[in-house]
Amino acid sequence: MCDRKLLPRPAEPSNSWASTPAVRSVMRANRRKDTRPELALRSAIRAHGLLRYRVDMQPLPHVRRKADVVFVGPRVAVFCDGCYWHGCPDHYRPAQKNSDFWTSKIVGNRARDRETDQLLTDAGWRVIRIWEHEDPELAAARVAAAVSTGRSGRTPRLNEPPTVRNPEQ
Repeated sequence: MCDRKLLPRPAEPSNSWASTPAVRSVMRANRRKDTRPELALRSAIRAHGLLRYRVDMQPLPHVRRKADVVFVGPRVAVFCDGCYWHGCPDHYRPAQKNSDFWTSKIVGNRARDRETDQLLTDAGWRVIRIWEHEDPELAAARVAAAVSTGRSGRTPRLNEPPTVRNPEQ
């Protein structure tokens, strides 16, 4: 049996955003990085032969926002967005409790995402946003196409979809 003493849990703050201590505990347990969708995406990216990338990195040093997967040379930043946290048009369902707080939180997240996309695009980066519900294989194919285009040295036009290079050519 373990001899360590159990420390008392800190008291919940009286002005907590959570409706109950149980909700607060669940929400605090949500991971910021290495989530299941991110791990599945990275596995699929590796299966496409892309092995040299960075995880949880700031593409722009002066902007305090991190991309989930970053290809530095081709300047591709990949974000794997959670359906709830980023307001997925297909799966987002507004919170029933404390809805004013959560609505403003999600609206703020989406605005920050748009601003991040614009900052990166203006700096010459290609931004790929992937919803957590997307098929990792299809998403990895989009990433591979963008990385391939970035490595070819050709500068893609604004809003141009990535092209997939035929390996037989």
